[in-house]
Amino acid sequence: MRHFFIFSYELNHFLKTKTKVVSYLFFILACIYSLFNGFQLHDKQLNTIKNIKEQETESLAKVLNWFENDLSGPEDRSWVDVTDPYWAIRYSPTYVIKEPSLLLPLGIGQAEQYGYYQKLSIWSSPLDNDIVEEISNYERLINGNIDFSFLILFLLPLLIIILTYNVRGLESDLKFHDLVSVQVGDYKKWVFYRLLFYAVLLLFSVDCLFLSVAIINNVFSYQFFELIILSNFYILIYFISFYLIIIKSNGSISVAFKMIALWLTFCVLVPGAVHQYINLKYPTNYMTDFLDANRKDTYDVFKLSKEELNEQLIEIYPELLLSKHAKDSVINRTIVRNTMSAIVNQINVNAIEKINQQNFSKNNLITKAYFFNPLSFFQNKWNALTETDYHSYSDYRKYTQSKIDKRLELLVYDCWNSKKLDLKSYNEYLNLLK
Repeated sequence: MRHFFIFSYELNHFLKTKTKVVSYLFFILACIYSLFNGFQLHDKQLNTIKNIKEQETESLAKVLNWFENDLSGPEDRSWVDVTDPYWAIRYSPTYVIKEPSLLLPLGIGQAEQYGYYQKLSIWSSPLDNDIVEEISNYERLINGNIDFSFLILFLLPLLIIILTYNVRGLESDLKFHDLVSVQVGDYKKWVFYRLLFYAVLLLFSVDCLFLSVAIINNVFSYQFFELIILSNFYILIYFISFYLIIIKSNGSISVAFKMIALWLTFCVLVPGAVHQYINLKYPTNYMTDFLDANRKDTYDVFKLSKEELNEQLIEIYPELLLSKHAKDSVINRTIVRNTMSAIVNQINVNAIEKINQQNFSKNNLITKAYFFNPLSFFQNKWNALTETDYHSYSDYRKYTQSKIDKRLELLVYDCWNSKKLDLKSYNEYLNLLK
Protein backbone atom coordinates (compact mmCIF):
# COMPACT_ATOMS: atom_id res chain seq x y z
CA MET A 1 0.00 0.00 0.00
CA ARG A 2 2.88 2.33 0.87
CA HIS A 3 4.47 1.62 -2.51
CA PHE A 4 1.20 2.49 -4.26
CA PHE A 5 1.10 5.74 -2.29
CA ILE A 6 4.62 6.64 -3.45
CA PHE A 7 3.65 5.91 -7.07
CA SER A 8 0.50 7.99 -6.70
CA TYR A 9 2.46 10.84 -5.12
CA GLU A 10 5.04 10.83 -7.91
CA LEU A 11 2.35 10.73 -10.59
CA ASN A 12 0.68 13.82 -9.11
CA HIS A 13 4.04 15.53 -8.79
CA PHE A 14 4.85 14.71 -12.43
CA LEU A 15 1.51 15.97 -13.76
CA LYS A 16 1.74 19.21 -11.77
CA THR A 17 5.26 19.98 -13.01
CA LYS A 18 4.79 21.54 -16.45
CA THR A 19 8.49 21.38 -17.27
CA LYS A 20 8.56 17.62 -16.83
CA VAL A 21 5.32 17.04 -18.74
CA VAL A 22 6.38 19.27 -21.63
CA SER A 23 9.86 17.65 -21.78
CA TYR A 24 8.32 14.19 -21.80
CA LEU A 25 5.78 15.05 -24.51
CA PHE A 26 8.43 16.82 -26.61
CA PHE A 27 10.66 13.72 -26.43
CA ILE A 28 7.80 11.39 -27.40
CA LEU A 29 6.85 13.63 -30.34
CA ALA A 30 10.51 13.71 -31.46
CA CYS A 31 10.57 9.89 -31.30
CA ILE A 32 7.39 9.65 -33.37
CA TYR A 33 8.85 12.07 -35.91
CA SER A 34 12.08 10.04 -36.10
CA LEU A 35 10.10 6.86 -36.70
CA PHE A 36 8.15 8.67 -39.42
CA ASN A 37 11.47 9.59 -41.07
CA GLY A 38 12.57 5.99 -40.75
CA PHE A 39 9.41 4.69 -42.41
CA GLN A 40 9.83 7.25 -45.20
CA LEU A 41 13.40 6.09 -45.86
CA HIS A 42 12.31 2.44 -45.69
CA ASP A 43 9.45 3.00 -48.16
CA LYS A 44 11.67 5.06 -50.45
CA GLN A 45 14.21 2.25 -50.66
CA LEU A 46 11.49 -0.35 -51.28
CA ASN A 47 9.96 1.77 -54.07
CA THR A 48 13.36 2.31 -55.66
CA ILE A 49 14.12 -1.40 -55.50
CA LYS A 50 10.75 -2.18 -57.06
CA ASN A 51 11.45 0.24 -59.94
CA ILE A 52 14.93 -1.09 -60.69
CA LYS A 53 13.66 -4.67 -60.63
CA GLU A 54 11.06 -3.67 -63.24
CA GLN A 55 13.81 -2.03 -65.32
CA GLU A 56 15.93 -5.15 -65.03
CA THR A 57 13.04 -7.36 -66.15
CA GLU A 58 12.37 -5.10 -69.16
CA SER A 59 16.05 -5.09 -70.21
CA LEU A 60 16.36 -8.86 -69.98
CA ALA A 61 13.04 -9.34 -71.78
CA LYS A 62 14.45 -7.48 -74.80
CA VAL A 63 17.40 -9.87 -75.04
CA LEU A 64 15.14 -12.89 -74.61
CA ASN A 65 12.95 -11.52 -77.39
CA TRP A 66 15.99 -11.31 -79.69
CA PHE A 67 16.80 -14.96 -79.07
CA GLU A 68 13.18 -16.05 -79.54
CA ASN A 69 12.93 -14.20 -82.87
CA ASP A 70 16.40 -15.15 -84.14
CA LEU A 71 17.63 -11.56 -83.99
CA SER A 72 21.26 -10.72 -83.32
CA GLY A 73 20.49 -7.57 -81.35
CA PRO A 74 19.05 -4.05 -81.75
CA GLU A 75 18.03 -3.24 -85.32
CA ASP A 76 20.11 -0.04 -85.34
CA ARG A 77 23.27 -1.85 -84.20
CA SER A 78 24.15 -4.46 -86.74
CA TRP A 79 27.54 -5.15 -85.16
CA VAL A 80 25.91 -6.54 -81.99
CA ASP A 81 25.51 -10.32 -81.84
CA VAL A 82 23.94 -11.59 -78.59
CA THR A 83 24.94 -15.17 -79.43
CA ASP A 84 28.44 -13.97 -78.54
CA PRO A 85 28.98 -14.12 -74.72
CA TYR A 86 30.52 -10.64 -74.76
CA TRP A 87 27.42 -8.96 -76.19
CA ALA A 88 25.01 -11.20 -74.31
CA ILE A 89 26.55 -10.18 -70.99
CA ARG A 90 26.89 -6.53 -71.95
CA TYR A 91 23.19 -6.32 -72.81
CA SER A 92 22.18 -8.18 -69.64
CA PRO A 93 22.87 -5.81 -66.76
CA THR A 94 21.54 -7.17 -63.48
CA TYR A 95 21.27 -5.62 -60.02
CA VAL A 96 22.61 -6.63 -56.65
CA ILE A 97 20.28 -5.31 -53.97
CA LYS A 98 20.50 -4.90 -50.22
CA GLU A 99 16.93 -5.18 -49.04
CA PRO A 100 16.17 -2.77 -46.17
CA SER A 101 15.52 -4.42 -42.84
CA LEU A 102 11.98 -4.22 -41.48
CA LEU A 103 13.60 -2.74 -38.36
CA LEU A 104 15.19 0.14 -40.30
CA PRO A 105 12.72 2.76 -38.90
CA LEU A 106 14.13 2.00 -35.43
CA GLY A 107 17.68 2.77 -36.50
CA ILE A 108 18.66 4.53 -39.73
CA GLY A 109 22.35 4.15 -38.89
CA GLN A 110 24.40 4.44 -42.09
CA ALA A 111 21.51 3.78 -44.48
CA GLU A 112 21.85 7.33 -45.82
CA GLN A 113 25.62 7.10 -46.36
CA TYR A 114 25.89 3.95 -48.46
CA GLY A 115 24.25 2.63 -51.61
CA TYR A 116 21.82 -0.26 -51.33
CA TYR A 117 21.67 -1.35 -54.98
CA GLN A 118 24.29 -1.85 -57.65
CA LYS A 119 23.86 -2.22 -61.39
CA LEU A 120 26.37 -4.80 -62.57
CA SER A 121 28.17 -4.59 -65.86
CA ILE A 122 31.55 -5.86 -66.98
CA TRP A 123 33.11 -2.60 -65.70
CA SER A 124 31.42 -2.48 -62.28
CA SER A 125 33.04 -2.33 -58.86
CA PRO A 126 31.40 -2.56 -55.42
CA LEU A 127 32.45 1.01 -54.54
CA ASP A 128 30.81 2.71 -57.51
CA ASN A 129 28.05 4.12 -55.28
CA ASP A 130 30.25 5.24 -52.37
CA ILE A 131 31.92 8.63 -52.75
CA VAL A 132 33.83 8.50 -49.48
CA GLU A 133 34.52 5.27 -47.64
CA GLU A 134 34.40 5.99 -43.92
CA ILE A 135 33.29 4.23 -40.77
CA SER A 136 30.38 6.35 -39.64
CA ASN A 137 30.20 6.96 -35.92
CA TYR A 138 27.12 8.04 -34.05
CA GLU A 139 28.10 11.73 -34.33
CA ARG A 140 27.25 11.59 -38.04
CA LEU A 141 23.62 10.81 -37.32
CA ILE A 142 22.91 14.50 -36.80
CA ASN A 143 23.91 15.17 -40.42
CA GLY A 144 20.86 13.35 -41.75
CA ASN A 145 17.36 12.65 -40.57
CA ILE A 146 16.67 12.36 -36.85
CA ASP A 147 17.40 8.78 -35.91
CA PHE A 148 15.31 7.00 -33.28
CA SER A 149 18.41 5.31 -31.87
CA PHE A 150 20.10 8.71 -31.54
CA LEU A 151 17.19 9.98 -29.46
CA ILE A 152 17.25 6.96 -27.15
CA LEU A 153 21.01 6.79 -26.69
CA PHE A 154 21.77 10.52 -26.47
CA LEU A 155 18.66 12.49 -25.54
CA LEU A 156 16.74 10.08 -23.33
CA PRO A 157 19.38 10.33 -20.55
CA LEU A 158 18.83 14.10 -20.57
CA LEU A 159 15.09 13.54 -20.19
CA ILE A 160 15.78 11.23 -17.25
CA ILE A 161 17.85 14.00 -15.65
CA ILE A 162 14.99 16.49 -16.09
CA LEU A 163 12.51 14.06 -14.55
CA THR A 164 14.60 12.88 -11.61
CA TYR A 165 17.15 15.52 -10.62
CA ASN A 166 14.93 16.87 -7.78
CA VAL A 167 13.94 13.47 -6.39
CA ARG A 168 15.03 13.82 -2.74
CA GLY A 169 17.03 16.88 -3.79
CA LEU A 170 13.97 19.11 -3.44
CA GLU A 171 13.32 17.78 0.06
CA SER A 172 16.95 18.46 0.97
CA ASP A 173 16.72 21.99 -0.44
CA LEU A 174 13.62 22.70 1.67
CA LYS A 175 15.16 21.09 4.78
CA PHE A 176 12.44 18.52 5.44
CA HIS A 177 14.23 15.40 4.23
CA ASP A 178 14.55 14.22 7.85
CA LEU A 179 10.78 14.40 8.17
CA VAL A 180 10.41 12.25 5.07
CA SER A 181 12.79 9.69 6.57
CA VAL A 182 10.64 9.52 9.69
CA GLN A 183 7.45 9.05 7.68
CA VAL A 184 8.65 6.47 5.16
CA GLY A 185 11.24 4.70 7.29
CA ASP A 186 13.93 3.84 4.73
CA TYR A 187 14.49 6.84 2.48
CA LYS A 188 16.55 4.71 0.05
CA LYS A 189 13.46 2.64 -0.74
CA TRP A 190 11.46 5.84 -1.02
CA VAL A 191 13.93 7.18 -3.61
CA PHE A 192 13.97 3.79 -5.33
CA TYR A 193 10.19 3.68 -5.83
CA ARG A 194 10.05 7.29 -6.97
CA LEU A 195 12.68 6.53 -9.61
CA LEU A 196 10.87 3.31 -10.44
CA PHE A 197 7.82 5.35 -11.43
CA TYR A 198 9.85 7.23 -14.06
CA ALA A 199 11.61 4.04 -15.16
CA VAL A 200 8.25 2.36 -15.74
CA LEU A 201 6.93 5.45 -17.52
CA LEU A 202 9.87 5.69 -19.94
CA LEU A 203 10.32 1.97 -20.51
CA PHE A 204 6.61 1.60 -21.24
CA SER A 205 6.67 4.60 -23.61
CA VAL A 206 9.76 3.44 -25.50
CA ASP A 207 8.55 -0.16 -25.73
CA CYS A 208 5.20 1.05 -27.10
CA LEU A 209 7.09 2.89 -29.84
CA PHE A 210 9.01 -0.31 -30.59
CA LEU A 211 5.79 -2.30 -30.74
CA SER A 212 4.19 0.23 -33.08
CA VAL A 213 6.97 -0.40 -35.62
CA ALA A 214 6.69 -4.16 -35.13
CA ILE A 215 2.93 -4.06 -35.71
CA ILE A 216 3.13 -1.79 -38.77
CA ASN A 217 5.91 -3.82 -40.43
CA ASN A 218 4.75 -7.13 -38.96
CA VAL A 219 8.17 -7.96 -37.59
CA PHE A 220 8.47 -9.89 -34.34
CA SER A 221 11.83 -11.43 -35.00
CA TYR A 222 14.64 -12.40 -32.66
CA GLN A 223 16.44 -9.19 -33.65
CA PHE A 224 13.40 -7.13 -32.65
CA PHE A 225 13.25 -8.55 -29.13
CA GLU A 226 17.01 -8.29 -28.80
CA LEU A 227 16.72 -4.63 -29.73
CA ILE A 228 14.09 -4.05 -27.03
CA ILE A 229 16.29 -5.77 -24.44
CA LEU A 230 19.28 -3.69 -25.54
CA SER A 231 17.38 -0.38 -25.24
CA ASN A 232 15.78 -1.31 -21.91
CA PHE A 233 19.14 -2.38 -20.49
CA TYR A 234 20.67 0.93 -21.60
CA ILE A 235 17.88 2.93 -19.95
CA LEU A 236 18.13 0.94 -16.71
CA ILE A 237 21.88 1.60 -16.54
CA TYR A 238 21.16 5.31 -16.30
CA PHE A 239 18.44 4.84 -13.68
CA ILE A 240 20.76 2.72 -11.54
CA SER A 241 23.57 5.28 -11.90
CA PHE A 242 21.27 8.18 -11.08
CA TYR A 243 19.86 6.32 -8.09
CA LEU A 244 23.37 6.00 -6.64
CA ILE A 245 24.01 9.68 -7.31
CA ILE A 246 20.78 10.72 -5.58
CA ILE A 247 21.33 8.74 -2.38
CA LYS A 248 24.95 9.93 -2.16
CA SER A 249 24.21 13.63 -2.76
CA ASN A 250 22.53 16.48 -0.93
CA GLY A 251 20.45 19.05 -2.76
CA SER A 252 18.98 19.14 -6.25
CA ILE A 253 21.82 21.30 -7.61
CA SER A 254 24.43 18.78 -6.53
CA VAL A 255 22.39 15.92 -7.99
CA ALA A 256 21.83 17.76 -11.28
CA PHE A 257 25.51 18.62 -11.73
CA LYS A 258 26.61 15.04 -11.06
CA MET A 259 23.99 13.63 -13.44
CA ILE A 260 24.98 16.06 -16.18
CA ALA A 261 28.67 15.29 -15.57
CA LEU A 262 27.93 11.58 -15.98
CA TRP A 263 26.05 12.19 -19.22
CA LEU A 264 28.76 14.50 -20.58
CA THR A 265 31.46 11.97 -19.73
CA PHE A 266 29.90 8.91 -21.37
CA CYS A 267 27.92 10.58 -24.18
CA VAL A 268 30.26 13.39 -25.22
CA LEU A 269 33.76 13.46 -23.73
CA VAL A 270 34.79 9.79 -23.89
CA PRO A 271 33.20 9.09 -27.32
CA GLY A 272 34.62 12.36 -28.66
CA ALA A 273 38.12 11.60 -27.37
CA VAL A 274 38.03 8.04 -28.72
CA HIS A 275 36.71 9.23 -32.07
CA GLN A 276 39.42 11.91 -32.29
CA TYR A 277 42.18 9.43 -31.41
CA ILE A 278 40.95 6.90 -33.96
CA ASN A 279 40.75 9.56 -36.67
CA LEU A 280 44.32 10.63 -35.89
CA LYS A 281 45.56 7.04 -36.02
CA TYR A 282 43.46 6.13 -39.07
CA PRO A 283 42.61 9.29 -41.06
CA THR A 284 39.54 9.31 -43.27
CA ASN A 285 40.18 7.26 -46.39
CA TYR A 286 39.13 9.21 -49.46
CA MET A 287 39.67 6.16 -51.67
CA THR A 288 42.54 7.70 -53.61
CA ASP A 289 43.91 4.22 -54.37
CA PHE A 290 40.57 3.19 -55.80
CA LEU A 291 40.19 6.42 -57.80
CA ASP A 292 43.67 5.97 -59.23
CA ALA A 293 42.78 2.40 -60.16
CA ASN A 294 39.59 3.59 -61.87
CA ARG A 295 41.37 6.35 -63.78
CA LYS A 296 45.12 6.17 -64.29
CA ASP A 297 45.60 2.40 -63.98
CA THR A 298 42.53 1.67 -66.13
CA TYR A 299 43.76 3.99 -68.86
CA ASP A 300 47.12 2.24 -68.75
CA VAL A 301 45.38 -1.08 -69.39
CA PHE A 302 43.82 0.32 -72.55
CA LYS A 303 47.29 1.17 -73.79
CA LEU A 304 48.54 -2.42 -73.50
CA SER A 305 49.19 -4.51 -76.57
CA LYS A 306 47.17 -7.64 -77.27
CA GLU A 307 50.14 -9.77 -76.22
CA GLU A 308 50.38 -8.02 -72.85
CA LEU A 309 46.62 -8.27 -72.31
CA ASN A 310 46.73 -11.94 -73.19
CA GLU A 311 49.53 -12.56 -70.69
CA GLN A 312 47.80 -10.69 -67.84
CA LEU A 313 44.50 -12.50 -68.40
CA ILE A 314 46.23 -15.88 -68.22
CA GLU A 315 47.94 -14.73 -65.02
CA ILE A 316 44.56 -13.96 -63.46
CA TYR A 317 42.88 -17.11 -64.82
CA PRO A 318 45.58 -19.79 -65.23
CA GLU A 319 43.03 -22.33 -66.50
CA LEU A 320 42.68 -20.22 -69.65
CA LEU A 321 45.73 -22.11 -70.91
CA LEU A 322 43.33 -24.98 -71.62
CA SER A 323 40.96 -22.78 -73.61
CA LYS A 324 40.49 -22.84 -77.37
CA HIS A 325 41.94 -19.36 -77.83
CA ALA A 326 45.08 -20.07 -75.75
CA LYS A 327 45.86 -23.11 -77.89
CA ASP A 328 45.65 -21.02 -81.05
CA SER A 329 49.02 -19.81 -82.29
CA VAL A 330 47.59 -16.39 -83.17
CA ILE A 331 46.28 -14.06 -80.45
CA ASN A 332 42.80 -12.83 -81.33
CA ARG A 333 42.76 -9.11 -80.63
CA THR A 334 38.95 -8.96 -80.37
CA ILE A 335 38.78 -11.69 -77.72
CA VAL A 336 41.44 -10.19 -75.44
CA ARG A 337 39.96 -6.69 -75.84
CA ASN A 338 36.47 -7.94 -75.03
CA THR A 339 37.73 -9.59 -71.83
CA MET A 340 40.20 -6.92 -70.65
CA SER A 341 37.61 -5.69 -68.10
CA ALA A 342 38.71 -8.66 -65.97
CA ILE A 343 42.15 -7.04 -65.67
CA VAL A 344 40.61 -3.75 -64.57
CA ASN A 345 38.50 -5.66 -62.05
CA GLN A 346 41.62 -7.24 -60.56
CA ILE A 347 43.22 -3.80 -60.25
CA ASN A 348 40.10 -2.58 -58.44
CA VAL A 349 40.09 -5.62 -56.15
CA ASN A 350 43.69 -4.93 -55.10
CA ALA A 351 42.92 -1.26 -54.42
CA ILE A 352 39.75 -2.09 -52.48
CA GLU A 353 41.63 -4.63 -50.38
CA LYS A 354 43.92 -1.87 -49.08
CA ILE A 355 40.90 0.22 -48.13
CA ASN A 356 39.24 -2.74 -46.42
CA GLN A 357 42.39 -3.49 -44.44
CA GLN A 358 42.47 0.06 -43.07
CA ASN A 359 38.77 -0.05 -42.23
CA PHE A 360 39.22 -3.42 -40.53
CA SER A 361 42.00 -2.02 -38.34
CA LYS A 362 39.88 1.02 -37.56
CA ASN A 363 36.90 -1.12 -36.62
CA ASN A 364 39.07 -3.37 -34.51
CA LEU A 365 40.35 -0.37 -32.54
CA ILE A 366 36.78 0.87 -32.01
CA THR A 367 35.82 -2.56 -30.67
CA LYS A 368 38.75 -2.57 -28.25
CA ALA A 369 37.53 0.77 -26.86
CA TYR A 370 34.10 -0.60 -25.92
CA PHE A 371 35.24 -1.23 -22.33
CA PHE A 372 35.57 2.48 -21.54
CA ASN A 373 33.42 3.76 -24.39
CA PRO A 374 30.20 1.72 -23.97
CA LEU A 375 28.09 4.15 -25.98
CA SER A 376 29.83 3.00 -29.18
CA PHE A 377 28.99 -0.59 -28.27
CA PHE A 378 25.29 0.21 -27.85
CA GLN A 379 25.21 2.28 -31.05
CA ASN A 380 27.01 -0.28 -33.18
CA LYS A 381 25.02 -3.18 -31.72
CA TRP A 382 21.79 -1.26 -32.37
CA ASN A 383 22.74 -0.59 -35.99
CA ALA A 384 23.78 -4.21 -36.45
CA LEU A 385 20.32 -5.37 -35.36
CA THR A 386 18.66 -2.98 -37.84
CA GLU A 387 21.23 -4.01 -40.52
CA THR A 388 22.43 -0.44 -41.01
CA ASP A 389 25.92 -0.74 -39.52
CA TYR A 390 29.23 -0.66 -41.34
CA HIS A 391 29.60 -4.44 -41.37
CA SER A 392 26.18 -4.93 -43.00
CA TYR A 393 27.17 -2.71 -45.90
CA SER A 394 30.65 -4.22 -46.00
CA ASP A 395 29.13 -7.70 -46.37
CA TYR A 396 26.84 -6.34 -49.10
CA ARG A 397 29.85 -4.97 -51.02
CA LYS A 398 31.67 -8.29 -50.63
CA TYR A 399 28.65 -10.07 -52.07
CA THR A 400 28.56 -7.54 -54.91
CA GLN A 401 32.22 -8.22 -55.66
CA SER A 402 31.55 -11.96 -55.75
CA LYS A 403 28.79 -11.40 -58.33
CA ILE A 404 31.11 -9.19 -60.40
CA ASP A 405 33.83 -11.86 -60.27
CA LYS A 406 31.36 -14.55 -61.37
CA ARG A 407 30.15 -12.39 -64.26
CA LEU A 408 33.68 -11.72 -65.49
CA GLU A 409 34.76 -15.31 -65.07
CA LEU A 410 31.81 -16.39 -67.21
CA LEU A 411 32.69 -13.73 -69.79
CA VAL A 412 36.36 -14.61 -70.00
CA TYR A 413 36.10 -18.40 -70.19
CA ASP A 414 33.22 -18.45 -72.68
CA CYS A 415 34.82 -15.82 -74.92
CA TRP A 416 38.15 -17.65 -74.92
CA ASN A 417 36.34 -20.88 -75.77
CA SER A 418 34.38 -19.15 -78.58
CA LYS A 419 31.08 -20.30 -77.15
CA LYS A 420 27.88 -19.52 -79.04
CA LEU A 421 24.64 -18.95 -77.17
CA ASP A 422 21.07 -19.94 -77.93
CA LEU A 423 17.86 -19.34 -75.96
CA LYS A 424 18.47 -22.27 -73.61
CA SER A 425 22.10 -21.41 -72.83
CA TYR A 426 21.18 -17.73 -72.39
CA ASN A 427 18.58 -18.67 -69.77
CA GLU A 428 21.34 -20.59 -68.02
CA TYR A 429 23.39 -17.39 -68.18
CA LEU A 430 20.63 -15.46 -66.47
CA ASN A 431 20.50 -17.97 -63.62
CA LEU A 432 24.21 -17.42 -63.08
CA LEU A 433 24.14 -13.63 -63.50
CA LYS A 434 21.21 -12.93 -61.16
